[in-house]
Amino acid sequence: MGVMVWLASDLMFFAGLFAAYFTIQNVTDAQAAATGAMPLFEWGHSLQNLPFSVVNTTILVASSFTCQMAVFAAHRRQVSRVGSLVNIGSWGMREWWVLTIVMGSVFIGGQVYEYATLFSEGLAIYTNAYGSVFYLATGFHGIHVLGGIIAMMFVLGRTYMAQTFTHEQYVSTECVSYYWHFVDVVWVALFSVIYILPLFIY
Repeated sequence: MGVMVWLASDLMFFAGLFAAYFTIQNVTDAQAAATGAMPLFEWGHSLQNLPFSVVNTTILVASSFTCQMAVFAAHRRQVSRVGSLVNIGSWGMREWWVLTIVMGSVFIGGQVYEYATLFSEGLAIYTNAYGSVFYLATGFHGIHVLGGIIAMMFVLGRTYMAQTFTHEQYVSTECVSYYWHFVDVVWVALFSVIYILPLFIY
């Protein structure tokens, strides 16, 4: 219950970022229409590598499924695999957790690459209002992904330190999965607003 209340409060934080994004977009679009210039958000969107972002997003969304498979394994009290590593049907919580951590890390790496590319093209957090809201929204989400990876590593480490898989460990696994699913859903919303919606506006 505590995790759900915390996630609800975190949702309000992201709601504020969405509100800032749409407010700044409306104001700058009106200014561009009055002067006949290119809208600031249209310029910012033109710098984005959409195919790359789609692949990166797919990896993060797929990690939500591997995360849930880890929860299912924990529910069965299957901590580790019972067969060959190549037989994913025999995987336990650890194997699914490690795969989820890897996928989350790949997403973070992709985001760092995207930031470096945008920075080289002249878009930094201090460049203009679009740069500020873009890096704040996606950057704070990236920090959340990193926090989820650390939490999974902590829960994974406990399975190696403990003699038996306890009910408390299962609860920790499920709570971390709630957080990870939340992070994925928020990213889908951010991706839709920042990367997809401008395709239909400009």
